[in-house]
Amino acid sequence: MKKNIIIMALGLSSLAFITSCSKDSFADYYRNPSKIEKASVDKQYTGVMFGFKELIIPTYTNIFVTQRPTINRYIQTLGWVDEANHLTVGAAATEARWTQYYKGLAQFKDLERLYDELIDVEKEEKLVLYLTAKILFYDQTQQMVDLFGPIPWSTAGTLNANPGNFKASYAKYDTAEEIYETMLDDLKSISEQLQTLTTPASISTVFATQDLVHNGDLSLWRKYANGLRLRMLTRVSESSKFATRASAELATIINDRTAYPLPLVNAENAQIDIFDSGSKITSDGIRDAFEAGGTWYANLSSKRMIDPMVQNADPRLPFIFEPGVEAKGKFIGLDQSIGSTPQSDLARSGTIAIYNRSTFSRSKFFPGILMTSSEVNFLLAEYYNKNGKAAEAKAAFENGIKESVHLYEDIRSRSDDDVTAAAPKPTSEQIDTYISNLKWDAATNKIELIAYQKWTHFNLVQAVEAWSEVRRLDYPKFTVTTQNSDLNKTIPVRFTLPSSESTHNKEHYAAVHEQNNQNNKIFWDVN
Repeated sequence: MKKNIIIMALGLSSLAFITSCSKDSFADYYRNPSKIEKASVDKQYTGVMFGFKELIIPTYTNIFVTQRPTINRYIQTLGWVDEANHLTVGAAATEARWTQYYKGLAQFKDLERLYDELIDVEKEEKLVLYLTAKILFYDQTQQMVDLFGPIPWSTAGTLNANPGNFKASYAKYDTAEEIYETMLDDLKSISEQLQTLTTPASISTVFATQDLVHNGDLSLWRKYANGLRLRMLTRVSESSKFATRASAELATIINDRTAYPLPLVNAENAQIDIFDSGSKITSDGIRDAFEAGGTWYANLSSKRMIDPMVQNADPRLPFIFEPGVEAKGKFIGLDQSIGSTPQSDLARSGTIAIYNRSTFSRSKFFPGILMTSSEVNFLLAEYYNKNGKAAEAKAAFENGIKESVHLYEDIRSRSDDDVTAAAPKPTSEQIDTYISNLKWDAATNKIELIAYQKWTHFNLVQAVEAWSEVRRLDYPKFTVTTQNSDLNKTIPVRFTLPSSESTHNKEHYAAVHEQNNQNNKIFWDVN
């Protein structure tokens, strides 16, 4: 069991430069050396973990402000009552996501600067902190690129390196392809370094205590790095720029598990666990995100997700959802194709299933999921299927489902809430029946089966990954209604940049403004 984490001296690290902020707000992010103690790589490592926590641990802002009106609607992991312009990316949603990411980026850039200032012997000692922080940073960066495309990156987060020089700290945009290429190159190098790297005794306690993800286990960080490469290479595998590289490197990773081990069981998942609901690392604030009153309907299930789970006897169903109070035990999802008036009537009726409150909104111990064994197994299933390895594809597909069932069972078991009674533990027979009902052997489109399982597994928990995979694979398919007055009548394929960029980072924004359209696909989205 991971240790309770004491968040150490977060004031020691600046939030550096956030490109979306106005000059007047820079003081909130700039560290005043005369008022603090000396920063260190050790303390800054905690700052990186804490800086990104809002995007990892379920939080009100990320779930309600960003994902509820955007991603979770676009791919119907959530049911909602249609409204005017519901397919237009909202400014509040993008600004919130942008700001949270750049807080974490600034923390990492400060860690990198502090690390570069060390003498060689100290660099060797602290290398484990630098490399593992970089893996987490790259994971969050990949998600941002998949949302926005080009972002300020290589020169962002420099305010503390340019003390008080705000103008010099405005950052240029890197292209999505450039960022992917840099991260793929570096992750390969990191994985190779982790093969032989050991944690020096002088920092082993610090690393184990401050590592919120893997509790100082380098073997798990190595698997996380390889899993992240597997995800990113698969995502760009059909793009013209990366197709050849992706084909070669995927084969190397998948065919040499000794050199490139992967997280294949839930015990190897990359996630931040919650042990103390009173600490600063807690998911306690998500109840309002799901159960917002009035007409928000922030936890309704969609017919598109519920119906296949019911029809195929999915063992995850009672762990992820609960029946509506007036549904007499039936799981009924909201139909997004019937228009706002009947949708509103159904939403008020109490018959629509909702996300299980004891699993999700009322659990103070819902973990922050970064990468799971199910995701990796589904990526392997896709690779094997594409390369004519039928037996391996089927085995990976089934393993992904089994690990997903066990993951949601485990997440529910962590909850301290019983407003919804815990479902019995799924039996092996139930899981096997579900897998049989999917009819893998008879399926002519196995990619569609894999895509559906990814979507179900990710649901609201890994919303960005869910949306990215739906865009890449073009499955599942969705039907939505629009009004004649709607500005946009198709499901968006990217987020638009926050308006603060065109205001405060005007010079660099000009270079990318023509791409800033929610209907322009990210480079890897070739369907």
